[in-house]
Amino acid sequence: MKKLLLIFLMIFYQVSYAQEDCATAIAVCGNSDISYTPSGIGAVNEAPLGGCLSTEHHSAWYSFTIATGGTLTFLINPTGDVDYDWAVYGPNKTCATKGTPVRCSYAGGGYALYPQTGLNMTSTDTTENAGGDGFVKYMDVLPGETYYLYIDNFSDTVFTFNLVWGGTATLASPFTDPTIQPHPFIPPGIPAANPADPREVIVCSNPAIFDFTTLTAGILNGNPNFNVSYHTSQNDALTGNNPITAPIPVGMTAIYYYSITYTDPTNPNNPINRCRQTGNFKFKDGSITANDATLTECNNNNAGTAVFDLTTANVIADPTATIQYYPSMNDLNAGTNEIMLPMAYTSSTGVVYVKVTSQYGCTDTAVITLNFHPVVVVNEATLRSCFIESNPSTASFNLTAAGVTTQPGITKTYYPSLTDAINMTNPIGTPTTHIAPNGVVYVRVTNGNGCYNIAKVTLIVLPPVKSTVLIDKIICMEDTTTLDAGPGFDGYEWSTGATTQAINNVGVGTYWVKLKTGECFTTQTVKVYPSEQPVITNVDISNNSITVNVIGGTPPYKYSIDNINWQDSNIFSDLPRGDVHIYVKDDYDCDPIDITVTVPNMINVITPNSDGINDVIDYSALGYKQNLIISIYDRYGNKVYQADKTNGYKWDGTTNGSKKVSTGTYWYSVTWNENDKKNTAFKFSSWVLVKNRE
Repeated sequence: MKKLLLIFLMIFYQVSYAQEDCATAIAVCGNSDISYTPSGIGAVNEAPLGGCLSTEHHSAWYSFTIATGGTLTFLINPTGDVDYDWAVYGPNKTCATKGTPVRCSYAGGGYALYPQTGLNMTSTDTTENAGGDGFVKYMDVLPGETYYLYIDNFSDTVFTFNLVWGGTATLASPFTDPTIQPHPFIPPGIPAANPADPREVIVCSNPAIFDFTTLTAGILNGNPNFNVSYHTSQNDALTGNNPITAPIPVGMTAIYYYSITYTDPTNPNNPINRCRQTGNFKFKDGSITANDATLTECNNNNAGTAVFDLTTANVIADPTATIQYYPSMNDLNAGTNEIMLPMAYTSSTGVVYVKVTSQYGCTDTAVITLNFHPVVVVNEATLRSCFIESNPSTASFNLTAAGVTTQPGITKTYYPSLTDAINMTNPIGTPTTHIAPNGVVYVRVTNGNGCYNIAKVTLIVLPPVKSTVLIDKIICMEDTTTLDAGPGFDGYEWSTGATTQAINNVGVGTYWVKLKTGECFTTQTVKVYPSEQPVITNVDISNNSITVNVIGGTPPYKYSIDNINWQDSNIFSDLPRGDVHIYVKDDYDCDPIDITVTVPNMINVITPNSDGINDVIDYSALGYKQNLIISIYDRYGNKVYQADKTNGYKWDGTTNGSKKVSTGTYWYSVTWNENDKKNTAFKFSSWVLVKNRE
């Protein structure tokens, strides 16, 4: 029964002189298959061989020890039409004492029909001579027995044979006993791209000086009592000859071999100590080259630093590589102060050092140079704009007219504060018609690289500039005047259509003028008021004198009764009875106001005796006046009678209309309102002597 218990499928490709003598027989361990091309008899001609064999031709020798007893078979299968013979010696014999073989076969002339040979479970012969099928009876073997197997190609033609073990017995091997080898051996290197090629050990330089012993611990994987040797040929690996004992230069195309052996710590003569497990590998150039790179970012707002994404620097194209960033080469070498946020590294211009490690552990270093894009050059600017007439503390500014930069290919965005400009919040939506008082705004100027700088724009509201000499005027209603805005303005536009500094012959009314200062216009309103005319509030008449009482207008007043001769006094004396025309004007000397005053006939005595002569005081002649009332008072000031419209404006010396008053002197007053625009009040006072006969 064939058992493949090895971690690696080991097919031994034997080399000339490796096992062509009994003394150098190769131990077969663990039912390993064998493939070999014998060519010659080795260093010693060991004929006669005994049994069915006599001479050597193209031979090979193997030894094997039984691990578990049972039946043992094998099949020798030539790869060509050749005559392969063989013999098994033992058990537990030496090359010197091997004697006659316990099994033997030669095909003779029958090999052409039966090229295969060996032990099987059907044959009953222990020796196969010429003419048979080449097979003999299986062997019953016991644990611990050691045998020699001799295989010889009798033909002149050299051909390879393949040997496969069978039966229930197993061959001893330290590589199949878990008590000896508790862990699997681990082949060095990594699988090649083509699985049929040897595994590849990565070296980080080419050419490389390699210390093979650095592979040993990994191969043995903690298994005790095993050793590893390294060789430049498979033959040496199989025999243990010519081991590599010191670091040597290695190539990337040569195949190297390792050989694993066991040493029984309790029995140095244990046959399994001769077992070898071999493998091969190649070296692969794993050296990497890290590329220097340059990153350029924006020195935004001339801050002196920028945020660099170091991971965008193309220092190596291998996506599996590990990249670490350091501020100095000393830090890189010491593994200190690694930059932990390379995606957002804030720095001024300078360099960053990069350590690149491949997935195989090879390293290289690179330098990233940190640069700034050219600075966005900006200038502070000032905008002046004319006030808004409805809100003179503000103006409409065209922010786009601010000359903050002359660089081409830029974008400008406007913000109310520096913080907003930095954070790009609250942009001004209508920069061409920005309404604002005196103050500042900020312009974020961005170029094609995405770099920006911020400029301050000072806003100055040009206030209204008014004439200091153009003031409201008061004139007589019938007069005209001149309105003069004064010099110093760049232009004038009056509501009359005039464009001169002054306008003449303007009467009472409201006027405006647009005064130009630079590009701004200030509308100034001026009013020409009519002077307030004086008002005669009342006129007191006493005998033939009158007193004129005036309010309003602008004192001092002038008085006249002929509109020619004027006096400062408001009293006129020695006036004739009847209508008198009174004129009054104030300090503006406008057309005077005038009223007509009636100086009544003065009655001083009545004798109410019904003789028709001086019987009554009669002022019915003034009945056309408004609110005409005659009031009679005794000497104590008691009102004794009132004459008005109801009694014909007469008094007959009675009280209450029937009782005569006592003879004596009485005071009376006559009041009325003149039929003029102001309903001027008049009062005439006098006395009367009443003589009543008892």
